[in-house]
Amino acid sequence: MAKEVELKLTLAEKEQRRFLRHPLLKQAVHRQTETLDNIYYDTPDLALRRYGIALRLRRHGKHWLQTVKLAGTAAAGLASRPEWEVPYAGRFDFSVVTEKKVRTWLQHPRLLAQLAPIFETRFQRQTWRFTAAPGAVLLTLDRGWITAGDERTEISEVELELDHAPLNALFDLALPLTESLALTPAVRSKAERGYQLHSGIPWQPVKATKISILPSLSPLAAFRTIALACLEHLQQNHYGALHTEDPEYIHQMRVAMRRLRAALRIFSPLLPTRFTSTLKDAFTPLMALLGQVRDLDVLYAEIAAPVLAAMAHKQRSKDKPPLASLLSAIDQQRQHTRQQAMALLDSPAYGHALLTALQALHQQETSATKNATTNATTKATTSATKLPRFAAKRLRSTIKNVSRRIRAIDYENPTSLHELRIAIKRLRYALDFLSSLTTLKNLQPIVSQLIPLQETLGQLNDLSQAGKWLMAYAGEDTSLRQAVTLIGHWHGKHHAQLLAGLPLALQHLEKTIGNI
Repeated sequence: MAKEVELKLTLAEKEQRRFLRHPLLKQAVHRQTETLDNIYYDTPDLALRRYGIALRLRRHGKHWLQTVKLAGTAAAGLASRPEWEVPYAGRFDFSVVTEKKVRTWLQHPRLLAQLAPIFETRFQRQTWRFTAAPGAVLLTLDRGWITAGDERTEISEVELELDHAPLNALFDLALPLTESLALTPAVRSKAERGYQLHSGIPWQPVKATKISILPSLSPLAAFRTIALACLEHLQQNHYGALHTEDPEYIHQMRVAMRRLRAALRIFSPLLPTRFTSTLKDAFTPLMALLGQVRDLDVLYAEIAAPVLAAMAHKQRSKDKPPLASLLSAIDQQRQHTRQQAMALLDSPAYGHALLTALQALHQQETSATKNATTNATTKATTSATKLPRFAAKRLRSTIKNVSRRIRAIDYENPTSLHELRIAIKRLRYALDFLSSLTTLKNLQPIVSQLIPLQETLGQLNDLSQAGKWLMAYAGEDTSLRQAVTLIGHWHGKHHAQLLAGLPLALQHLEKTIGNI
């Protein structure tokens, strides 16, 4: 069995020529070009895919090679997975699969009888070999197509694969490329894209999923797992953000970044300052633009547009012109800001930021492993870093912060409400990450109360900020200022209702967290 360690990157078709002219390629010790034809097999109900198995035949000249791959581990384009290869002689041979359960399942006669081609790939592969003691790194450019029935989609990928070289050799080669080329981690393999094409499943915004963390992990290993999941969440929404108008993709990318920031805060007592700064600085420009896009989307779609629609329904034509003009000004700024965000997401800077973060996480893991080995004989050190204890301590600290904010709340002060909203959001993320790792009781009732509270406080914050933003667009124009006043009156009742229900909800939450 071989263990494949690789970094897959998506390369825009327009960047292929620039990639081939990159001076770094001249440092390769060997280069070759070949055309690869691949056929992927599965059962009609896609049983192999459900079990995380890929079965492929690849043609080499007049001969075919059979490959079986397992899911392994993958995060933000960096993957490590077991695979088995054997020459194909007219029938599938799974005897080389060393995982007994997998081999036995694949060899079942009923399964074998159902295996059939699902999709195919055909692409030209150019490979450059770079020395990286004690081994090498293989850099490949794949250009071609995935086909499933009458459907087809493009392949344009760069892949870096280790050949007995250290993992950091991947980043040493990839990062210089991302300084001038728009290369982004590919979170979907050719096989996953082929299955999607076969199934006809459209792209959909991806929400954060539950992160599985073993209590036996060290706190630093747990942080790395969470951070990689956040980067994966970010990148899963990248394609949709660039190629569709659905604002949910941008929203989910922003959520991914906020979750990463929350994880950095939770684990800050254990993280080196330089490491934390590296991750924060890498994504600061992206966070700023994603936040602006989201704020303008809310201002346009949830604050201003409903008022214009209501006025149109009531046929109050005299109110339409200033409202429509104000809405047009907001939309122009919204589109401009979105274009800026799209330009960043389509630039080398975005991919470079992701790879910088991945490298920092890898180096942090290596450093933590060395420290753990050095301190292995120190019982006190080992005990002090147990994950359940750390999780309980950080959750209690975050809960206490929320409790302090509730006691100090000033319902007439938007800043006070905003600070409480931030505290509640941080507690919710902390519970998402850590609640399954502690023996603390009554955590689930907290979660069920935090969700509606976060929504209420978010709406209050949007409404409180809207006046400032709307007046900025109105400027000194009297009619536009009148439109702002109209919008304020229209939302006034809803704002009052949200505020009126808040004290009782906060009393319930304070009582619940007081039992922790």
